[in-house]
Amino acid sequence: MVGWAMILLPEKNCSLCPRLQKFRDDNRNAFPDKFNSPVPPFGDFDARLLVVGLAPGLRGANFSGRPFTGDYAGDLLYATLLKFGLAEGVYGARADDGLTLNGVRISNAVRCVPPENKPTGLEINTCLRFLSDEIAAMTDLKVILSLGLISHNAVLKALGQKVSGFKFAHGAVHDMGNGLTLIDSYHCSRYNTNTGRLTTAMFEDVFRTISSKL
Repeated sequence: MVGWAMILLPEKNCSLCPRLQKFRDDNRNAFPDKFNSPVPPFGDFDARLLVVGLAPGLRGANFSGRPFTGDYAGDLLYATLLKFGLAEGVYGARADDGLTLNGVRISNAVRCVPPENKPTGLEINTCLRFLSDEIAAMTDLKVILSLGLISHNAVLKALGQKVSGFKFAHGAVHDMGNGLTLIDSYHCSRYNTNTGRLTTAMFEDVFRTISSKL
């Protein structure tokens, strides 16, 4: 599994995407005490559930070094994981809070923070190699939860599926074959929750569906 780990993670000074590299370097200069590197996934390879987000948030995962940690999206995600027994401990919004995951791995379609939280199509496709290898390494995987359209499309590409064949919709359940299910949810971002596009009840309903598939 060590070999897989080396494949799955971009280098600390990854230069595959020049725009993201420059933005990362600028943030290292502005915030030298923060993580400011490609954010590694959180959780084990033997997880049955893989949660895939968009990209690290500037003052969330990019600062903390752990996916969905330090911003509002993490508040909702980790609270839901804890409620459904998919995590243990207390979420303290920092990478050393001692929180552990139960059969879950959390990752992102793009591993580096993008300006304005908007990666380009080229950047998404360039980072796809890491997601593809990650999914391939997870031999016990049963469910992938895609948070948002970009994640949904990236997962389909990573699985070698046609994007046009599986429409994104909140709560949609897609059979990927070989015992793998892709489930969609609106991203648990502050924007989506503040506008009412995603409520806590809606998000928990998605996890009830996930629980039935694990």
